[in-house]
Amino acid sequence: MTTGRGRNRPADLLRVTAIGAVVVGHWLLTDVTYHDGRLSGRDALRYVDWAPWVTLVLQVMPVFFVVGGYANAASWSARRGRGERGTGWVRVRVLGLLFPAAVYVAVAIAVVSVVVLSGVARREELREAGWFVALHLWFLPVYLVLIALTPALYALHLRWGLWLPAGIAVVVAMVDTLSLGAGVPGVDAANYLLVWGVMYLWGFSWYSGSLVRPRIRSAALGAGGAVLLAALLVWGPFPVAMIGAGTRVENTSPSSIALLAFAAAQTGLLLTAGPLLDRFLARPARWRRVSRANTAVLTVYLWHMVPVIAVAVALYPTGIAPQPTIGSGAWLALRVPWVALLAVLLVPLVLLMLWAQRPLRRLPPGIGHPRRWSPVLLGAGTLVCAVALARFAAAGFAPGGRLAWPVLLVLAAGLALVLLSGRETAPA
Repeated sequence: MTTGRGRNRPADLLRVTAIGAVVVGHWLLTDVTYHDGRLSGRDALRYVDWAPWVTLVLQVMPVFFVVGGYANAASWSARRGRGERGTGWVRVRVLGLLFPAAVYVAVAIAVVSVVVLSGVARREELREAGWFVALHLWFLPVYLVLIALTPALYALHLRWGLWLPAGIAVVVAMVDTLSLGAGVPGVDAANYLLVWGVMYLWGFSWYSGSLVRPRIRSAALGAGGAVLLAALLVWGPFPVAMIGAGTRVENTSPSSIALLAFAAAQTGLLLTAGPLLDRFLARPARWRRVSRANTAVLTVYLWHMVPVIAVAVALYPTGIAPQPTIGSGAWLALRVPWVALLAVLLVPLVLLMLWAQRPLRRLPPGIGHPRRWSPVLLGAGTLVCAVALARFAAAGFAPGGRLAWPVLLVLAAGLALVLLSGRETAPA
C-alpha cells in the first residue's frame, strides 16, 4: 500500500471508520426508558432476536487494535532504528492515552459529585448512569498494557513473524478449553490480553508486509477465520453476538476464540481490500478529510456516550421523546432521528474537548531525568492506571450510587508514577 507523508492511508481510514461504527453501534443498541419517575436504559441485544447478527457488522474494535499495532510498530521501529530507548517511547505513547482519559474521568467524577451533593437523582439511577458512561473505557487497560509490551513484542515479532500470533491463538483455544470444557475458574481472564494481543500483532505483520505480501496471506487469514467462526457458532458453545449480551457464554467478557476467528475474517477481508482503499484515498480532498478526522478519534470515542445521557435527562422525563416497544417498527424508525440527534450534539462537544485538551500537548512527557529505576516506575504506573480504568469500566463512576474516589486516587497515583519515571533528553 502506498502511504502519504509516511502514513498508511488505508490504516487511518480504517481507524476512523472503526471508531465511527463503534459509536453508531452503541447508539443504535441503546434504548432509553422512563417509567414511574425513573430513568433507565436497556441493551437491545437482550431484547431483539435479530440484534446479535447486527454485531457481525458493528463489532469493529478488532480493526482498531490491528491498526494500533500497525501504527505502534511503525513508530517504535523508527525510534528503535535511531537508537532510542523503549522506556521513552512507551512513556510518550502511554501518556498520549492517559492524559485525555484522565480529563474524561475527572469531568465524570466532578459531575457525579454535583449530582450526589444536589440529591437530584436516586442512587440506582446514579449507579446505572455512572456505569453507562464508563463501560466503553474497557479497551484502555488492554491497550495500555500492549503499548507497554510493544518493544518486547516487536523484538519477538522480528524473530518469529507470523508464528508469534499463531502460537498465541493456540493458547487462546487452550484457555477456552480449560474454562468452558474443564470448568477451570479464572483462567479465562487471560484471554482479555491474549485475544486482543493477537490482533495487535497482526498489525505488526501488516507493517512488516508479511501479512499482505503476497496478498494470498491476508485472503487466507480471512477465509480461515470465516470457516473457523462458522464451525464455532454451529458446533461450539459460542453465541452469534460479538458484543456482550448477558448470555452464559460470551465472546467479549471474557474474549473468546470465536471473537478471534471473527477478527481474523474481518482483518483478512479488509487487508485484502487494501489496494481498493488506497485508490479511494488517492484524491487529496478525501485524504485531508480522513486525516483531520483521525486526530479526533480518541476524543470521539471517550465522549460519545455523554449526548445519550444529556438527551435522556432532557427529553424523556418531559415526555417529549416517544418510547415505542423495543424492536418494533416504530422503534426502528426512531433509530434514525435518534442517531442524528446524538451526532448533532457530539460534534460541538468533540470540538470543545479538542480545544480544551490543547494544553495537554504542551505537558512534558515525564518529570526529571531517567534513572535506573525508571522502567520499573513506568511499568508499575502503567499497570496501576490499567487496573483503575478496568475498575471504572466494570463498576462505573458511582458504584452503589456513591462516588468512586478510591479508584480515582489509584488512577492519579498511577499517572504520577508514569510521570515520575523521567523524561528522555531527546523526545521519543
